Amino acid sequence: MDPQELSLVALAPNVSSSQAPGRSSTPGGRRRKDWSWSLIVASLVGAFGSSFLYGYNLSVVNAPMPYIKAFYNESWERRYGHPIESDTLMLLWSVTVSIFAIGGLVGTLMVKLIGKVLGRKYTLLINNGFAITAALLMACSLWAGAFEMLIVGRFIMGVDGGIALSALPMYLGEISPKEIRGSLGQVTAIFICIGVFTGQLLGLPELLGKESTWPYLFGVIVVPAIVQLVSLPFLPESPRYLFFEKHDEEGAMKAFQTFLGKEDISREMEEVLAESRVQRNIQLVSVLELLRSPYVRWQVLTVVITMACYQLCGLNAIWFYTNSIFETAGIPSEKIPYITLSTGGIETLAAIFSVSTLKTLTSGTP
Repeated sequence: MDPQELSLVALAPNVSSSQAPGRSSTPGGRRRKDWSWSLIVASLVGAFGSSFLYGYNLSVVNAPMPYIKAFYNESWERRYGHPIESDTLMLLWSVTVSIFAIGGLVGTLMVKLIGKVLGRKYTLLINNGFAITAALLMACSLWAGAFEMLIVGRFIMGVDGGIALSALPMYLGEISPKEIRGSLGQVTAIFICIGVFTGQLLGLPELLGKESTWPYLFGVIVVPAIVQLVSLPFLPESPRYLFFEKHDEEGAMKAFQTFLGKEDISREMEEVLAESRVQRNIQLVSVLELLRSPYVRWQVLTVVITMACYQLCGLNAIWFYTNSIFETAGIPSEKIPYITLSTGGIETLAAIFSVSTLKTLTSGTP
């Protein structure tokens, strides 16, 4: 055993031989759940300020589309003295919608470096700066008379989404015990659906989906960002990040104790040590080498094809243009907002039910 492992064993609380390492039992012999309120708060606050905002920004541009196009036309006429051409207007609107995805790609490429330097928690905290900046730009674009602010804000919001959907799953996966890691990972998907539904709900004509109030739809973005910004500093960093990147053994142990709600974290530290030994002996390979390997080729192909099919099915585009799709289908315009809302509600219910279904189907699977 090397000196690092010896120091961890010395720091970890001892357990009796009658109790398995890391297992907390009640006097009646029942297994106590290895989680705490800190873990619940971290997952809810993290998802609210990250994946919720991603889902919200998928659907928020749908309801105010005619008002935003009118704003573009007014701004153009004020500057150049003539109305905007229909082709130019369509181009500007297409850029406004699609630049969110381009920003997401940029954010995804940034997160590896940021996450390694700052850690999972501080990456999420810094990311709130992108969300607040984007919200202010988009909400103030009408008063400033500059449609470019809305487009730039959408791009910045895409960067926020790309970083959030990369950093949040890492953070939740590294702070949770393996028994509930899969269920906790579903929080990200559920909050995306809730975000989509909220964007549709606030876009109703009775709420913020009016010509005079559509900028507030984008101003709402600051609320989840501020909630996360003021809450996450009170929670620990990922214990695995502290151990592997910062080599802070004591900090990693304290983080485990906080998130798991127990003093005896010897089992978790043994898992971290095992990961450390594996990482010292593994060699990083390229994607091409993974595909060439007969041992992992089908696993890699399964993941790639599944994610590609999910993205290429056009679900995000449907959320961007739901009202237009229903209008083209001949549905009366006064009913479209409520039918759109029902689609988001059904998706949210499906995401919630999938958690219990997945747990039932995989119960007993090692």
